[in-house]
Amino acid sequence: MNRRNMLWSAISALGAALGASSAKAASEATPSSKLKVAYHLSDAEKVNFVLGSIQNHIDGVGGPEHVTIALVIHGPALKAFHAAQANLDLSKRIGEFSKDGVELAACGNTMKAQNVTLKELLPGFVSAEKGGVVRLAELQSQGYLYLRP
Repeated sequence: MNRRNMLWSAISALGAALGASSAKAASEATPSSKLKVAYHLSDAEKVNFVLGSIQNHIDGVGGPEHVTIALVIHGPALKAFHAAQANLDLSKRIGEFSKDGVELAACGNTMKAQNVTLKELLPGFVSAEKGGVVRLAELQSQGYLYLRP
């Protein structure tokens, strides 16, 4: 019985040591392991909410250098980012995101449907030529976490 207790204690101690080592490794993020997040926006009524969520995300991790964010926009939400229709606050926020390195991808299919070019969108946008949903799938295959607030 005594041997059994000693063996069990040794196995438990080994398991605890391995668990502590794994926890320490997980908590020590390296620059190459910074979180990558793809935000999906298609609902026009959620534009301000999603932009606020992205800003909260950047602030929550301690700044844009601690996270890689892509915002993929398609459908009715893209109209809010037409330069001619965008309000001053939205233009300023998008400009800050662009400076912070946020990828701003506009769905190529939606751009065609809305008869708008990249030049007519707020500065900083790139075209997701194959479509917004294709770009989201590409980002996910590259390890981005998917968020649709």
